[in-house]
Amino acid sequence: MSFESKSTRPRHSFQTDDKALLPIAAKVEAGERLSFEDGVALYRSGDILAVGWLANLVRERLHGNTAYFNVNRHINPTNVCVASCRLCAFGRKKGEAGTYTMALEEAWETAASGYSEAVTEFHIVGGLHPDLPFEYFMDLVRGLKERFPKVHIKAFTMVEVAFLAKRGKMTIAQTLERMKEAGVDSLPGGGAEIFADRIRHIICDHKIDGSEWLDTARTAHKIGLRSNATMLYGHVENDEDRVDHLLKLRAVQDETGGFQTFIPLAFHPDNTALAHIPRTTGMLDMKQIAVGRLMLDNFSHIKSYWQMVSPKMAQISLRFGADDIDGTVVEEKIYHDAGATTPQGMRRKDLVRLITEAGREPFERDTMYRAVTRSEDTFTVAV
Repeated sequence: MSFESKSTRPRHSFQTDDKALLPIAAKVEAGERLSFEDGVALYRSGDILAVGWLANLVRERLHGNTAYFNVNRHINPTNVCVASCRLCAFGRKKGEAGTYTMALEEAWETAASGYSEAVTEFHIVGGLHPDLPFEYFMDLVRGLKERFPKVHIKAFTMVEVAFLAKRGKMTIAQTLERMKEAGVDSLPGGGAEIFADRIRHIICDHKIDGSEWLDTARTAHKIGLRSNATMLYGHVENDEDRVDHLLKLRAVQDETGGFQTFIPLAFHPDNTALAHIPRTTGMLDMKQIAVGRLMLDNFSHIKSYWQMVSPKMAQISLRFGADDIDGTVVEEKIYHDAGATTPQGMRRKDLVRLITEAGREPFERDTMYRAVTRSEDTFTVAV
């Protein structure tokens, strides 16, 4: 494959004490696709700066000095969930203390509250509620579209789509078509976790399996709904599991081209059944972003989700392969229930500062990575 360079900065030759990286560096510099064995070698390398240098090389070929962000809001309509995933601190069984389910009016009011700048995206995910009918979710989306016609609605993970299909006695394709008709513009990438069956049986055996997640994404892409893709790392998976996950995403992207961005998600163990597992280190966080950039040669964007890795590490990641640090979020619940200590939201000006102080050029985007221009309390999107 080849890249059109957007960077005019001079390059220095690659240097490392890890000889296993030398043939990989030759491939990267030539724009060649990396193998499973290359991915494992990257994860096992102790030379994080060399791995990061290679990832940054690819990142700057694609995006130059640009770093993307958006002004978005997360809406989690319910935390009631039939699943009992060991990785989760958000979901609650029906009738348990701490459960909530938003009435539609409450959800619409939440979308409009608590932030002074107009958002360009609503990011909607929640629990697998045993009683809420399919039409509740469609009415939620329709109501948002009526009230905020300019806002992109990114709603329902592959796991939620499969659950809603079962609840509505429809095929995956029929469910996605209904969602699209109601006003869903794209899908988030959550629920992918790790695709390997061995791992899913430990951390999330109540969810659809990896093949079903990929099939759902494939179907969404084929009917014109783009999506994100994620990987949850830092729990019980190994290097081979991570590479396998990346290659399966890469294969679907070869087929459909429908993934917008890849988002590595650091596992937060607090308040979960896996609370004995230590949190990820900065070394692993940066390596995951870098390896994702190097292995996913057909993904345009790699996102460093500041809520998961912290704003400071998100800054650093902009030199380790990431070109996007997500958005304002406003009120994040899922990872904070699992012990995240980052802010629940961030102002647009703070995201701009993070990017600028990292030596990158801020670019406010919409969900489809089109330029956003602001005037007072509204915005326009480049077509």
